[in-house]
Amino acid sequence: MGKVAGLTLGGAALAAGLALAQGGAPEPQRAIPDPQSGRHFATPETLAIQDDDFQNPAMLWAEEGEAAWSRVEGTAGQSCASCHNDGTQTMRGVRARMPAYHARLNRVVTLEQQINICRTERMGAPALPVDSRPLNAITTYVALQSRGMPVNVDISGPARPFFDAGERFYNTRRGQLDMRCGSCHEDNYGRSLRADLLSQGMSNGFPTYRLKEQRVISLQFRLQGCVNDVRGEAPPMGGEEFTNLEFYLAWRAQGLPVESPSVRR
Repeated sequence: MGKVAGLTLGGAALAAGLALAQGGAPEPQRAIPDPQSGRHFATPETLAIQDDDFQNPAMLWAEEGEAAWSRVEGTAGQSCASCHNDGTQTMRGVRARMPAYHARLNRVVTLEQQINICRTERMGAPALPVDSRPLNAITTYVALQSRGMPVNVDISGPARPFFDAGERFYNTRRGQLDMRCGSCHEDNYGRSLRADLLSQGMSNGFPTYRLKEQRVISLQFRLQGCVNDVRGEAPPMGGEEFTNLEFYLAWRAQGLPVESPSVRR
């Protein structure tokens, strides 16, 4: 797989300060000044599964992803390891910085999209379907290498319009229930909805093993479910709208430790 484009560990605060100094967009303000991971809203039983790698079923996906890492696929006779060697070392911090602006494509890409870019352009292999088990497995393996590292996405410079688009999606009311994302995750977090506590909707645990689905799911699969829950028309997974929203959600989780693979109800 080709090297992940446009991924730097530049501090978001420094970048925002430079943008202001140069007449750029002002630094956005968080609606929730004290962000909390979804683990704070999970049951003790769920956390016990998540925190024990022998019980956490998502580790099966991580193992599949590790095996796929060295598997040669495509017309170029390459594997992920052909470029990136030992993923436990070279992928450290990558999940924490994603999504990220891709200069050549002039858009933001998610970790899953970058994996598929590498497959098609470097390996000559077909792109893996969005939210498929093979793609979720590789993504889980890569994300695991950043576990415990703080989310640190860069929204400055050319990335800012995509962040702004994601923020607009987040704050737009939609569906028959006329709700925005923040209706649940800012206005009512901590309250019960059926058998669950509403969380702040932080994305630092994705990919996650969802007990309801009995499998690892991508963030965009969950976003699609949220839009469906308010009886709205969900954009396609992998499309521009959900990608920008995922970018905005990563910023909301800025500073929280990567938990993937987490376990959620």
